[in-house]
Amino acid sequence: MRVRSTVLALLTAAAAALATPSAAVATAGAEVPTTTPTLSPPGANDWTCRPTAAHPHPVVLVPGTFESMGKNWSTLSPYLKSRGYCVFALDYGVTNGIPATGPVADSARELAPFVDRVLAATGARKVDVVGHSQGGMMPRYYLGPLGGARKVDALVGIAPSNHGTQGLITPTPEVLALQPSYDNALCRACGDQQAGSPFMTELNSIGDTVKGPYYTVISTVYDEVVTPYRSQFLAGSPAQVTNITLQEKCPLDLVEHDQAPNDPAVHQLVAHALGRTGAPADPAYQPRCL
Repeated sequence: MRVRSTVLALLTAAAAALATPSAAVATAGAEVPTTTPTLSPPGANDWTCRPTAAHPHPVVLVPGTFESMGKNWSTLSPYLKSRGYCVFALDYGVTNGIPATGPVADSARELAPFVDRVLAATGARKVDVVGHSQGGMMPRYYLGPLGGARKVDALVGIAPSNHGTQGLITPTPEVLALQPSYDNALCRACGDQQAGSPFMTELNSIGDTVKGPYYTVISTVYDEVVTPYRSQFLAGSPAQVTNITLQEKCPLDLVEHDQAPNDPAVHQLVAHALGRTGAPADPAYQPRCL
């Protein structure tokens, strides 16, 4: 599978980067960064933006494992900006020059001051958070154990690793630097996202949700990274949680894990969820299928 092959190539490159940290390594058509990525996606991180009555909550975009904000949100960020949202994005968890690979709990501790900065700059009382993969799951640690729930109105997860995965970054002979355990030296976030990991056990020990925020999960049946795809769904009252399978809305949509944030139907579902202040997405909402 393409994404799995890319992940293995990225990790192999990361091992090489440890030996030669001054060089950028190109693999699988992608360049593995050796310095902290700083490029914002189009439309994001305008610190002069002020929320409107129609869109009172700034949107914080949280990328997935191995992803920089500039790459992960190159299409959704301008889409939301063009609809009048104040959009912000961050990089986090950078280890060995590779973004979103640090321990997930530590990454949530990086999200916390970023949310505070957004609130201070915009004057808003709460933010909405949209995350992909790890970025859709990690904010739940911020909401729960770190007490961030009072600062977030909605969390929208695109293919989030909410209960870990049976398929994400299983150690193989191709990646000799990986340890066959949850303690993955090259990518602590990868080990944390394995189903049954100590981190996953801690995260979900308090339940899938906490009081206050509204949750929307958008998943694709063709997800080959966070598997099974239904493990992404959250348990909770319909008044607080909506779980959406993309193909139940658009049966011919073949988008997989990596490209889900760029899918036009996903864009519409995200915007719909964000527009539902004080509620999760309406399960009956129908995006336009291309």
